[in-house]
Formats: sequence, structure tokens, C-alpha cells
Amino acid sequence: MGGAFSKDSGAWPVMAQSFPPKPTFSVDQIPDLGGQIALVTGGNVGIGYETTKALLQHNAKVYLAARSKDKADAAIASLKEATGKEAIFLELDLSSLASIKKAAEEFLGKERELHILFNNAGVMLPPMTLVTKDGYDLQFGTNCIGHWYFTELLMPALLAGVATSPDHHARVVTTSSSAAYLASGFNFDLFKDGPQRRKASSNEMYAQSKLGNVIVARQVAKRYAEKGIVSISVNPGNIQSNLQRYVPNIVRIVMNATMLYPTPYGALTQLFAGTMPEAINYNGEYLIPWARLGRCRPEAYDDELGERLWKWLEEEVKSQMG
Repeated sequence: MGGAFSKDSGAWPVMAQSFPPKPTFSVDQIPDLGGQIALVTGGNVGIGYETTKALLQHNAKVYLAARSKDKADAAIASLKEATGKEAIFLELDLSSLASIKKAAEEFLGKERELHILFNNAGVMLPPMTLVTKDGYDLQFGTNCIGHWYFTELLMPALLAGVATSPDHHARVVTTSSSAAYLASGFNFDLFKDGPQRRKASSNEMYAQSKLGNVIVARQVAKRYAEKGIVSISVNPGNIQSNLQRYVPNIVRIVMNATMLYPTPYGALTQLFAGTMPEAINYNGEYLIPWARLGRCRPEAYDDELGERLWKWLEEEVKSQMG
């Protein structure tokens, strides 16, 4: 839907958002977060690391969720050296529904409340031979299915966090991407491994997963707003990060030289969404670099499609997990 120069799909919004104006928001504006509990998926690297760092600097208690304990421990040590505060490791593999359930149960066994959830982790452009442990496309399964399931399992803690949050809201911030504009619609036949998925490209599956992030974030807002949950999706911008690990070396070199901003910039938009008082006015919205109100492609605002995806997610997880 929409050609290359459509204002809300295709290449035009990608290019327009690739060169944002100078930020008007900085981490120095974040209020004191003492007494609040935050959780950052993929908090050990890139944008997640910078997000965790800023939260610690403003006195939040932060759980750093990651697959690798060794890499997480190294990040936690680095963060402690930088901030004087220590994040808490939570083992989480978003490509495994069993791991997601275990991580959520571990968190809920330690904490009654959660005030800010950053659904930040992701995988970008892996070989198409890779699938999740449950047979889903690796990108869609990790970026979209995994974060949806994790959020739903943590919802009791988020709802409890509403009561003790200074603004009486708990927040779910989901990291999407400008790649969402490049999806060729939204195709349910691509999400599980099979003949149609194998005909798709890794670029297309990344775009599908990032569009899925926005659709799910809007559905979370729709379903839980009256209970005090604020759900916002963000395009963090074109950022130097570990997310490009599957991109060919020569492409990565060119991107770093011409298109990508330093990693701390990538945390700005989601930190605004997760911490600033005025962000509660953006429930269900899509923010673009750097913390500006934007608009995603039309499918993101299709409530019928959103309901269908939510039902599909529920049915798929139930079939896998019982």
C-alpha cells in the first residue's frame, strides 16, 4: 500500500526520518526514577545498553534481560563502572517461548511491580535458514512474537506498577524501525517456517517483524489504557549497534560512514517514551527520531488487522505452550 514516494509507506518516510533535526530532548531531562523498576530486553548491547545506563543514572532499579550471562555480566560490570549502580541479570532468549515463560516467572518471583518495560531486543537480517526454537521465522518470532508473549506474562506486574508510579501509569515501550515502512503489507503466511516463508527475503521478514511491533504496541494500548498502561512504539533512528551483525561487512562500513548515528542517540526516543511525564499523552502512538510524534504505515492503524494478529498470537502460543 503506497508507492515509493508515499508519505507513510515505502522509501520516502525512511529517507525523511534518516536525517532528523537536532535533538531537543536529552537524558539530563529524565526525572528521578528512584523507587521505580525497569526491565530492558537486550540491555547488554547497543541501544539497550545506553537505555539501561540512563535508567541507572536516574536511580531506577533495572533488570537487564539477555541470552548470554557472560555478555550480560560484562555489560553489568561496565555499567557499574560508568554509573556506580548495578543492573540485575535476567536470562531471556526471545526465540524460545519456554525461555520467555521462565524469565517472566523468575521476574515475578522477585518483584511484585514493574513500572517500565522496554521491549528493545531484536535480530536483523539473519540467514533465512534460521528459525526460532518453536519453528517461527527468527526475526518475526524474536522481535514480535517473543516480545508480545513476554509483555503479556509481565502484565500483572505492570498493572501493579500503575498504583505506585508517580504518574499512576506503567509503560511499555517497543522498539520498532523505519523498516516497518518497507513491508509489503502484512502476510500471516510468512511467520511460520514453510514454502512461502522460504521464498521471502530476510529484508522482508525484518520489515514484517517491525510492522508487527507497531501493530502489537497499539493493541496493548487499546486493551490496557483504561487500566493505566501506556504503550508506545518507536523508531530509534539509524544507529550504530550490534543489530547489524548479520549485515555484510562492506555494507556495514558504508552505513557507519554515511547513514548511522552514534549509539546513544538511539536511546533518546525510547527513553523519552519510557520516562518523561508528557509521554503519557502518546499512548498507542509511534514516535520517530528524536522523540517526535510520527505515523507508521496504514496497516498499523487497522484495528481489524490488529485484532486478527492478537488472536493469532494467542492461538499460536496456546498451541505451543498449552
